[in-house]
Order: sequence, then C-alpha cells, then structure tokens
Amino acid sequence: MQNTSSQKNKNLKVKGISFVTIILIFVIWFTVTNLGWVDPFFIPKPQVVWSAFIILLTEGYKGISLFAHLFSSMYRLFTALLLAFLTAVPLGLICGHSKYIRAILDPIIEFYRPLPPLAYYALLVLWLGIGDESKIALLYLSAFAPLYISSVAAVERIPVDRINAALSMGASKAKLLWHIILPSCQPDLLTGLRTAIGVTYATLVAAEMVAATSGVGWMVLDASKYLRSDIVFAGIILLGAIAIVLDSLLRLYQARRLSWVGK
Repeated sequence: MQNTSSQKNKNLKVKGISFVTIILIFVIWFTVTNLGWVDPFFIPKPQVVWSAFIILLTEGYKGISLFAHLFSSMYRLFTALLLAFLTAVPLGLICGHSKYIRAILDPIIEFYRPLPPLAYYALLVLWLGIGDESKIALLYLSAFAPLYISSVAAVERIPVDRINAALSMGASKAKLLWHIILPSCQPDLLTGLRTAIGVTYATLVAAEMVAATSGVGWMVLDASKYLRSDIVFAGIILLGAIAIVLDSLLRLYQARRLSWVGK
C-alpha cells in the first residue's frame, strides 16, 4: 500500500514537471515574440496563432472546414494503421516462429525500411494514382515495418519454458496462440503500435504533398507557400496535440490492461 502511494506521488511529480515545462515554453515564446526579439515572419506571436486557429475553426481553410481537413488526414492515417496492423502482426508472429518464412520477408522489409518515404512515393503515385490510394499505401508501408519487427521480437522474447509448460499440460496450438503467445506479446505489440503511429504521423505531411486538396498536412504545406506562418504554427500545434492524445490513450490502455509489465 505504501509503495502504491509512493508511486502515485512520483507520477504526480512527473506530470507536474511536464506541465511546468509546457508553461515555461509558452512564457518564453510569448516574451521573445512580444518584445520583438524575433521577426514575427519566422515565429508569430502566440495570440496571432490563436487568432489563426479561431479563423480556421470558424471559416476553415481554402473553402474547406477544419474538421473536414482533420477527417481527411485521420481517415488516411487510421486506414493505413488498421491495414498494417492486420497484416504486419500476423506475419510477424508467424516469422517469429519460422526462421524460413522470416528469411523470405526480411530482405524486403530491411531494404525499404530505411528509405525516405519520398524516395518511393513517386512510384506509388505512378502505380496507384494521385488519390487517397497512393497516400494510404505510403502510410501503410511506414507503419508496416515497426509493427512487423516488434511482432517478431515479441515472439522471440517468449520464454521457451512457458510454451513447453503449456504444451505439456495438453494445450492445443489454438489455445497456445490465444492464451500464451498473444498475451505474452501484447507489451511489445503495443510498443510497436506506438512507434508505428509516430512514424506514420511523421509521414502524413509527405503523403499529402502530392495532388492533395485537403488534410492538415496539406494545409500546413499550402500555408507555407503563402508565408502564412500563423497558420503553419496552428497546424503544427494541432498535429502535435492529436499525436499526444493518441499516444496518451495507448499509454492509458497499457497502464490499465498491462500494469504487470516491468514488475
């Protein structure tokens, strides 16, 4: 009981430090810009960015509401993540068991994984066109590699004694997969999902660079062409806030359903 109370106090202190850091960054931003130490062309004032955000909420951007831009980006993002999760995780679990299947897939994944997304985006546009298909494919490839690698690593970390114990007690392959392998892999799969979301989110702007007319990433890029740094900052802050919310939800799930990890 005392350890639990001590842990809660530590968590509160950590959150307090994070909150103070955010406030400090905002104060520095406000002070530097309002005192004229930095050209507002490069870093706009916080109140100007807030005004731009209000305009985006009420009037939208280029005739499209802010919520429509958000929906376009989130549709591309979550479609790609769902497809990647449904394919990369099963393949990773299989490859974690079979070195032969892994030997087939590893060269392909290890070849494209370090490539910058824009390096092969032109090919995806040629193959799939300039619509959402090529954008979702780019995001899918970004998410696939970290999910696949984390799935393979998760299976390899399962103690052999745990599997042998289940088999010696008469567990079938289906029960072994459902009751032993999947629960044991959950922490690594969740870590892989968090990594995949981060990588895919970073690729979202690149995915919306070519022939897009909607999306927060496109909005930021288009605003930069017209030197609208206030809209650029508002879009970047909005993207960052959404990413924090997504990651916080995953961490909340991990804290509640996987509280045994690391203990």
